[in-house]
Amino acid sequence: MTFDYLADPWFYAVAVPAVILTGFSKAGLGGGIGSLSVPLMSLLIAPSQALAIMLPILLLLDMMGLWTFRARIDARILRTAVPAALLGIGVGWFMFSRLDANWIRALIGLEAVLFALQKLFEGRAAWTGEPAPWQPGRARFWSAVSGFTSFISHAGSPPMMQFMLPLKLHREIFVGTMAWHFAAINFSKILPYAQLGLLDLSNLSTSLLLVPAVPLGYWLGLRMLQRISAGVFVRLAIIGLLLTGCKLLWDAGSALFAN
Repeated sequence: MTFDYLADPWFYAVAVPAVILTGFSKAGLGGGIGSLSVPLMSLLIAPSQALAIMLPILLLLDMMGLWTFRARIDARILRTAVPAALLGIGVGWFMFSRLDANWIRALIGLEAVLFALQKLFEGRAAWTGEPAPWQPGRARFWSAVSGFTSFISHAGSPPMMQFMLPLKLHREIFVGTMAWHFAAINFSKILPYAQLGLLDLSNLSTSLLLVPAVPLGYWLGLRMLQRISAGVFVRLAIIGLLLTGCKLLWDAGSALFAN
């Protein structure tokens, strides 16, 4: 059955908040809860359609992030992370039609929940004290996983946060580095998504209708980022990661048990 995006108000009741949440998350927390957009839209439409509709939205948000955080990045992280993430994108492209994405969501969801709980139990130590040492191997691993899961379900933030949060970067450097990292990832998805037939006129038209919600979410997130302390930022990022992990686990479990 073909979903009529233009005629169904329930779609917009879910999609508009999802877009605002994504913009808020990208500008205010570096991602995390923005990964909920595809699961939320998938309540009404096929996950592949949700992926396609969200890609132009993410690209627009990425362009805003490239400008906003043009001088607030950690170049060392990007030099290591982006090539690894692009490798993950390639693996995701190859495996897209060959695997059950629900198992990937379940694995990433479980890992995100365990990591978030660990950080919550750390308390103040999660944002104070010495940062984790720089480990290029760890950076490459989590970045490659991030590229892979981003391609499969736009859920690249949870793996990347597991590498980034222990570094205890300044919150604006954290968000800026994540913005540039995911800009590289999302722009690299255009050709693969087109080859897979996801970027059809119907999906692109739906993305265009949702564009007015983009700047509102981004502005709200940016305003919050400029006003909160390091402790509040980390706590919110961890809670967002925990919620995202729970949602991924729920969606994956519901689909797997239904089959």
